[in-house]
Amino acid sequence: MYADPTKLEQFLDAMAGLSRINFEAFADKFDFSRYHTLCDVGGATGLLSIEVAKKYPHIKCISFDLPPVERVAKKYLTAVGLTDRVRVASGNFFQDPLPKADVVTMGMILHDWNLEKKMQLIRAAYDALSPGGAFIVVEALIDNARRENVFGLLMSLNMLIEFGGAFDYSAADFEKWCREVGFTRFEVVHLAGPSSAAIAYK
Repeated sequence: MYADPTKLEQFLDAMAGLSRINFEAFADKFDFSRYHTLCDVGGATGLLSIEVAKKYPHIKCISFDLPPVERVAKKYLTAVGLTDRVRVASGNFFQDPLPKADVVTMGMILHDWNLEKKMQLIRAAYDALSPGGAFIVVEALIDNARRENVFGLLMSLNMLIEFGGAFDYSAADFEKWCREVGFTRFEVVHLAGPSSAAIAYK
């Protein structure tokens, strides 16, 4: 897919369509007033950064993704006139340090990986954050009792089948992993439908 620019853009467009309502809700519900910079890891078209930048004019955003994605993200940012406040950074989040920021977000990213790689990404986010910063994941979080969010459970099964070791998780799982890295405070904000934002504060 990454070798074919047309197919890549179609895939990124589809992911943006699936994520739009949650990213809009996230920009509405999370208070960015005391933060100044955001890095969206696996930013794709830059949609999460765009939604935050539209609502909070004081925020500078970075959309971080693999080099082939840069062209598509810049096209979107140019179309909405936000190239002055949202920049695109290219890299591999398993190999390169994440850009420093007050807030690090991952929208439907952490569930793509097994536990070892999840922990690697959480540590990378912690290292990139300013003191007092927030690490935020947007996912179809499974309820802690694993009995209510059927969509999240089925999504987890889908990830396991598709990728072998990937899985979705609960807020309790997220808090446990983040505490191991050094985060100290946590909250969950419901977004839309089965999706929520799990937040860990440094």
